[in-house]
Amino acid sequence: MIGLWPHTPVGSLAVMPSTFATSFTGALFANADGGSGSSILSYLFLPLILAAMYFLMIRPQRKRMRQQQDVQQSIEVGHEVVTTSGIFGTITGEDGPNRFWLEIDDEHDVQIRVARAAIQNVVTPDDNVEVADRSDDADSGTATTASDSDDGDALDAVTNDDTSS
Repeated sequence: MIGLWPHTPVGSLAVMPSTFATSFTGALFANADGGSGSSILSYLFLPLILAAMYFLMIRPQRKRMRQQQDVQQSIEVGHEVVTTSGIFGTITGEDGPNRFWLEIDDEHDVQIRVARAAIQNVVTPDDNVEVADRSDDADSGTATTASDSDDGDALDAVTNDDTSS
């Protein structure tokens, strides 16, 4: 029984679908007269699959990459942006051709240095209104936020309790 390959597969079951696929595609693309030659469909099958992959996957991805590069090249000082990690801030300065200073907190003058490639999008005024509407809905709940604390300073609320050295 071992060694009778067409009748009993030995080892992995992954071998079985390939023989099924071969026999199925052979029957699908066979000539109507029952000959063993292949039809024109078998020669068009692979190019059609490749064309579909190009128009459904590769072309849209290239378009998105081109748009992202255009956004990153158009960034200037004063733009409000969001990074790929989700940090919102305002560009306050350039640190070379590929880096920016991003101010993320006006009150405490907190700035971070980010790469141009880390900028995901420029925030429009419509985005700010939408974010404000969401925060109003969240504040209407009963949860206590850092702004509801006695001193109102969110940075003071963070403590380091690891004093067991």
